[in-house]
Amino acid sequence: MLSKRRDYPLRKPINGLLLAASLMTASCTMGPDFTRPAAPEVKSYTPNAEAEHTVKALQPGKDLPGQWWTLFHSKALTALIEQAIKHNPDLQSAHATLVQARENALSKQGSLWPSLDATGYATRQQISGAQFGNPNFPGSVYSLFNTSIGVSYTLDVFGAIRREIEGLEAQAQYQRFQLEAAFLTIASNIVTTAVQEASVRAQIDATQEMIAAQTQQLDVIKQQFELGSTSKTAILAQQSALEQTKTTLPPLQQQLTQLRNRLKILVGTFPSTDLAAQFTLEEITLPTNLPLSLPSKLVEQRPDIRAQEAMLHAASAQIGVVIASVFPDFTLKANVSTIATEAGNLFAPGSDIWNMTANLAQPIFHGGQLTHQRKVAKAAYQQAASQYRSTVLQAFQHVADTLNALHYDADELQTQASSQNAARETLELTQTQFQIGAVSYLDLLTAQHDYQQAHLGHIKAKATQLGDTAALFLALGGGWWQRADLSQTITDNQPKEKPVRSWLEEFERFRKGK
Repeated sequence: MLSKRRDYPLRKPINGLLLAASLMTASCTMGPDFTRPAAPEVKSYTPNAEAEHTVKALQPGKDLPGQWWTLFHSKALTALIEQAIKHNPDLQSAHATLVQARENALSKQGSLWPSLDATGYATRQQISGAQFGNPNFPGSVYSLFNTSIGVSYTLDVFGAIRREIEGLEAQAQYQRFQLEAAFLTIASNIVTTAVQEASVRAQIDATQEMIAAQTQQLDVIKQQFELGSTSKTAILAQQSALEQTKTTLPPLQQQLTQLRNRLKILVGTFPSTDLAAQFTLEEITLPTNLPLSLPSKLVEQRPDIRAQEAMLHAASAQIGVVIASVFPDFTLKANVSTIATEAGNLFAPGSDIWNMTANLAQPIFHGGQLTHQRKVAKAAYQQAASQYRSTVLQAFQHVADTLNALHYDADELQTQASSQNAARETLELTQTQFQIGAVSYLDLLTAQHDYQQAHLGHIKAKATQLGDTAALFLALGGGWWQRADLSQTITDNQPKEKPVRSWLEEFERFRKGK
């Protein structure tokens, strides 16, 4: 019998919620429905489409691999990037920001459902007859116990809540692509830094070889001086050239140390940590095939463009939120309670009470505030649209510049290789002729300087080509759509958190003084 009495007061609030649900299904969503911007009608990245095919390794229309760095065939490079996924703090920060944005969107989805809250209290109270105008009435002390369940439901008749959720989900998408962009930048920086390290190592080796050759040549000149076949001036000139070559070595060694430290920071370790990987130009292989996405696909693949698209989506949703704010707001509330002077009688017959209310709020006059808010939302959308277009233009410029660089890199590398071979042959011939006195010492110095510069130029040209190749992968978006979700990968690599204790467990720990 008591069970029936307790259930009966809940029927009317439940009926009200069913009515609200029926109104919900008949509701509409105010504001524009977002449509993704169409891809630009561009057929090529450069004015001369034929120039894009001058680089033999390019494969137009082929999709970029998700792990594009493996195309350089360096296991050490791949290991560093995998380490960066686990330990780079900037990447971890971007992932945490994404988690926040996703949870905010999920939290807001709870607004579409009724909220249910339970409360209870117990009081001990004394009253006096003076409170009722009769001081002679003896006082009374009594206890009062109360429990209640309240239900509140805001009807999203005009879609304000749904537009807010849409905007928050768009912001979560923005953070997702910000995470992808952060990883793409980090991976690209690791590759280019490794290439720079390899280049500097090669320059140090070339400089040390030149120092050894100049030292050996100095010994020859000293022997010639003792035999009387050359002057003291030649010895001094060779010593001066040798010392000048030596002065170029410390800056290169300093640069190598800085590059090593930069690699350590990129993978999330301290500069004092020993980094086992050491890169050389022979170890990093130039990819034989360079996938080149079609221009129509670039807007779908660049993380920065997708991020700006998400911001455009969020701005569109905000217009709907502002438009819906001028329409009525409906809220239903219901409360079921029991009250008694003894705890054991809380659910006894006659102790239950309930109430149900329906609220309507309709903006009428706000001094033009709502009108201006709508204009603000539309202006924000126009700003986001302009920023999106600017990002697209910069992305196409990035690809075009990289393609042009690769085109000239191949020519420069070939020229530098020819110059190095010619300078080597000239130096070898000049050294032989100088030993028999056929050429002057000035000719030898000139040949040594020309070979050194040609050798260093060839090293730099090779490193530039490798760096510009990595820049192409960066410009094309990094192939994130070809691998597992980066957020999930980072989550899987994180240490498992201890489960949160319930409030009952916390209370028990407090009671025991722990």
